[in-house]
Amino acid sequence: MKRLIVDPIRCDAYGYCAELAPELISFDSWGYPIIQPQVPRGLEGMAKEMVAVCPRRALILRDD
Repeated sequence: MKRLIVDPIRCDAYGYCAELAPELISFDSWGYPIIQPQVPRGLEGMAKEMVAVCPRRALILRDD
């Protein structure tokens, strides 16, 4: 299973990640992502796409 991590220092709250995968990410009151850390097997492709489109490279996908 994959694990999704956000680097809060790099994140500028653009919101592209939550647009691509609302199943995995929601926003806090300031617009920063709240991530479901464990990525279900069926959503791994979507998680990889989120990591690729993040303009600040704030998302990291790791093997758990």
